[in-house]
Amino acid sequence: MNVRLLIRSQSLATLAAGMIYPYYLLFLKNLGSTYSAYGLAFAIFTISSAASSFWLNKLVDRSSVNLMAGGSLGMMAAMLVFPWIPSYGYVLLIQAFMGICNAMQKMSERGLLADGTEHGSRGETLGNYHFWTSVSSGFAVLIGGYIIDWLTIDVLFYVSAAIYGGSAWVTLRMRETS
Repeated sequence: MNVRLLIRSQSLATLAAGMIYPYYLLFLKNLGSTYSAYGLAFAIFTISSAASSFWLNKLVDRSSVNLMAGGSLGMMAAMLVFPWIPSYGYVLLIQAFMGICNAMQKMSERGLLADGTEHGSRGETLGNYHFWTSVSSGFAVLIGGYIIDWLTIDVLFYVSAAIYGGSAWVTLRMRETS
């Protein structure tokens, strides 16, 4: 397993998520919902992520790369659909779907990190991984803040979708180097 490709893939996924997250609140407000509605939507996201981890756990050992790529492709699809959502009820459905995609990504990420390290020498790899994905998260919010001045929230969702697609592509390259 190529840890460098894992770092690139997850840095892109972190960039895509971090870039859109602050504007997601504005998106919900534009639908006429309250911040308490955001709380419900986020709860559905986290609960669906937790629940789906029970049936995804069997796939982690068999196909982590495919699972991770599927999570990124699912998030890409969700980002493409978000600007077209007509009501809060659809937001809740998409949140449940995104929770499943999140579980796919997180579980496979941890499995692949474990596969790419050996007991007693994990620190450097884990440190590099955390550094680059955290830097990507910081830049994501910064980049999103600058480009939102020139783009609409809808376009920001589309840019995020493209970055999630890039993450899936990099993830699938891991199969070729294994």
